[in-house]
Amino acid sequence: MKAARSGTKDGLDKTKIAFMRRVSFLHKKDHSEDVEDDAGYLDVAVSEVKQPPAQLSPMPEGLSSQQVVRRHILGSIIQSERSYLESLRRILQEYQRPLLEADPRILSPRKIRPIFHRLREITQCHSMFQIALASRVAEWDSSEKIGDLFVASFSKSMVLDVYSDYVNNFTNAMALIKKACMSKPAFLEFLKKKQASSIDRITLYGLMVKPIQRFPQFILLLQDMLKNTPKGHVDRLPVQLALTELEMLAEKLNEQKRVADQIAETQQLARSVSDRFHLNKLQQLNSDQGSLVLCETLIETVYGERGQVLKSKERKVFLFNDILICANINIKGPPDISSLVPVGPKYTMKWSAPLLQVQVVEVGQETSQAKDTLFQHGGAKHPGSAWKVILGPPRLYQELQELQHDLSVVEEISLLVGTLQGTYQNLNTTVAQDWCLALQRLIRIKEDQIQSANKCRLRLQVPGRPDKSGRPVSFMVVFNTPSPLSKISWVNRLHLAKVAQREENTPGWFCAEDEGKTMAPFWPLLTCRVLVFATKSSDRKVSSTALHNPVQCALLGFSAASTSLPQGYLWVASGGDATQGQVEIFSLNRPTPRPVKSLQVGAPVRCLEYVPEPSTPEEMEAVALRSPTGVGNTICLGLDDGSILVYGSVDTAAQCLLTLCNPQRCPVLCLKHSINFLFAGLRDGTMMVYGRSNGELWEPDTCRTVSVGPEPVRTLLVLEDSVWASCANSVTVIKGSSLSTQRFEVHPEPMVSVAHMVRAGGGVWMAFSEGSSIRLFHTETLEHLQEINISTRVSLHNPGQKSMRVTSLLLCQGLLWVGTAQGVIITLPVPKLEGIPKITGKGMTSLNAHCGPVDFLVATSSTLSAELLKRDSVGDGPDSACGGEDRSDSSSQESLQQSGCSQGEGRGKGRGVLLQYRLRSTSGLPGPALTARGDEASDSSLESLEQRLEDGSIYELSDDPEMWVRGRPCERDRGRRDRVTSAAVISGGRGFQRLREGTAERTGVESSETTLMVWQLPLTV
Repeated sequence: MKAARSGTKDGLDKTKIAFMRRVSFLHKKDHSEDVEDDAGYLDVAVSEVKQPPAQLSPMPEGLSSQQVVRRHILGSIIQSERSYLESLRRILQEYQRPLLEADPRILSPRKIRPIFHRLREITQCHSMFQIALASRVAEWDSSEKIGDLFVASFSKSMVLDVYSDYVNNFTNAMALIKKACMSKPAFLEFLKKKQASSIDRITLYGLMVKPIQRFPQFILLLQDMLKNTPKGHVDRLPVQLALTELEMLAEKLNEQKRVADQIAETQQLARSVSDRFHLNKLQQLNSDQGSLVLCETLIETVYGERGQVLKSKERKVFLFNDILICANINIKGPPDISSLVPVGPKYTMKWSAPLLQVQVVEVGQETSQAKDTLFQHGGAKHPGSAWKVILGPPRLYQELQELQHDLSVVEEISLLVGTLQGTYQNLNTTVAQDWCLALQRLIRIKEDQIQSANKCRLRLQVPGRPDKSGRPVSFMVVFNTPSPLSKISWVNRLHLAKVAQREENTPGWFCAEDEGKTMAPFWPLLTCRVLVFATKSSDRKVSSTALHNPVQCALLGFSAASTSLPQGYLWVASGGDATQGQVEIFSLNRPTPRPVKSLQVGAPVRCLEYVPEPSTPEEMEAVALRSPTGVGNTICLGLDDGSILVYGSVDTAAQCLLTLCNPQRCPVLCLKHSINFLFAGLRDGTMMVYGRSNGELWEPDTCRTVSVGPEPVRTLLVLEDSVWASCANSVTVIKGSSLSTQRFEVHPEPMVSVAHMVRAGGGVWMAFSEGSSIRLFHTETLEHLQEINISTRVSLHNPGQKSMRVTSLLLCQGLLWVGTAQGVIITLPVPKLEGIPKITGKGMTSLNAHCGPVDFLVATSSTLSAELLKRDSVGDGPDSACGGEDRSDSSSQESLQQSGCSQGEGRGKGRGVLLQYRLRSTSGLPGPALTARGDEASDSSLESLEQRLEDGSIYELSDDPEMWVRGRPCERDRGRRDRVTSAAVISGGRGFQRLREGTAERTGVESSETTLMVWQLPLTV
């Protein structure tokens, strides 16, 4: 049992041997039984003898608060595992065994075994884990270690294999149970009796779904354990490694479950297809496991001429790589079966359309549609002039225009009333102002209704059959989505699926180790290429630096927010000639980055650093007390002449606010910042530290110098309480404000320098000036954890070329991006949680490459406005699924309350940034909203419709959509749970070339011009 107690990965084989040889209640499997093939699994079986449960000893005195919390979390792990193991045993003992031993037979063993496939092996795995857990719990007060036990127990290939088989078979098992319930009344009665006799009344499905949920539960418990494990604790690194192992295991199982569900859905849809063309298409899609992008049950709504809802019905909508299919949902299972096991519906294909011909149409955009558009109308389709009729939600837009017209007329009447010489009852300036205020409030209500209709209405223009003359026609389909997040996901996936069909993305990535296995629906997709510093001069050269200046736009519509690049600006710096430098600023407010400004500086630019304005409430309050405006976001430029230029963000005209210089005029090679400090690495091996107070600009008088080493400081990395500075083949850790240093060697060759450092979770990946290896180090113990040779991961590398050298490094959304001197870009999967970012999966090589070294890789990301995710009560009522917008104004008025965010309240708080629009809204006008509620109405019950300064308005883009202006804040939007993140990765290098799949051949034109390549990633929630 010693190996089990130690729980280390090195003792894994010893643990197996110990269990097989020394534990009396474990014995080898009897191979005489006619059971499924178990080759490759640990052939042990747990006897019926009850083992002593894991139990914590009484809590000793003198424990710290963190030790107490860790004991409670350990208790939750013990209880959770005990409950899980009991559920597994219930399945085997109360369901599988009685079915096998029943006389007369309820089901044949040939049908029973596939239902409970691999459950026995899963039970064995967790029985062994519980034994080792009991030993570890008994020693808890002396050792306080649990992480290494998880690593030893769940890093085994056996665990992945067993759970993979179970997950892959789960959909099939549920289908077998459903079929048996419908064909074998005795089996249905057996399940009902078992559920009725159980204490918790849980169904067989409720028990069998627990293995799928097990590892996410473990991850949550270990995350809590890590939060309460202090740095330096003996269990901290093991818990981080355990989180990594469990996350990788859960990711693999989730992907296999996704593929299994996808295959089942596609097969079910294929059974409903009658024509040979679509049947062949679905069979092809089913063989391509990555082809189904998204499927969901949506509600199709048909409107009448006056905007009334005529009918609504559930549809299943399938988005494949190149086709969109809508199907009727026909027959669900009997209620008595549906209560025991999920019963999948049967489908009948209603229509299908090539994806490239499907368009998303937002409310108010109908006038831009062609005259051959057909609208669903009373269950029929009317051609010709029907396109001019405003139906359903579009009618709200027409009503809004009518109200705005009436408001302008009433304002003119008010001016005329003010010129009256006499005094008349009910005809004076006060009454006229009341008219204006009432219309303004009605406009607010209509805007809210439009926003509600837009947030959960997916409106698609779909091509139909040509008319008799052969003229192409199309019709409009309106789907109600379950939530705004669902609509955002649909619009985003429709956009990316179209991008994936472009030539540069078919294919866009290559993996020699793929072996025909599935990939995620979307790898990063190349969306565009942009030239930078286009010049005939060959001496201009881009430096290895660029950054993203994020700027949030709170007023983008759903389509724009779901499909555009992360909002903000991209700064790209050029070294220029020997005496000057240049910075090009690109706006990301379009599908393609567009240049908006160019800056000339007095020396080549070596590095850039984005410094956001203070964001915590305490920092915001300090800035507000000091100044009503504050410094805002700034961008720092490190130059070759030793100076640091501090620029304001583009939305504040990008002016130079400050210049810092070091006395030696030594070139600034790298810049990083923390909340109150700016760190600058210099060529002479020193690091300058500048301070600031209350969000002010950096103060030159506070400058301090730290000697790092004799070689240049090439890269810096800021952690929570320290800064890592590289010098030659070592890294110096500089602690906090005391600036005490600790140095450790990261490469055995003294002539090799650390060129790049990126951090994720509890690890730091490093790349070097020479060689193709990257190394992983722990952020706390500084221990070397892993080394990866990039050249072995690239199958497209030409053997005749020099060895591959890493020129850029980036971590973004679970992928480690590696740029090489050959222009090739590689991605390697890494964990996303707080664990150790070890690389265990296969790498992907981009078939789109630069002709020269990849000078930089930049991650751009932005969080969509919380306003887009807020579902108003107008659409949340009982009839929201079938057209909540057809309510009368009076019913909508009752849903509104007084504005809770006035202009005065917005001053001095967080500042939002939005596009420069021509405002046609009345949300900023004075006066309370029209409401039937008293002032004592509960704020919490009506929070979803609370009026904002940036709320629910119709806008027009100004003539210059690239430029941004500051908007007004809404503090209430901070800290919302729903966060939708848009992300893209931008690479910079010389020229562009296309690599051939599986070979080292390249096609492209050699170019001295710097090219940006933009990869877009799916939205993440």
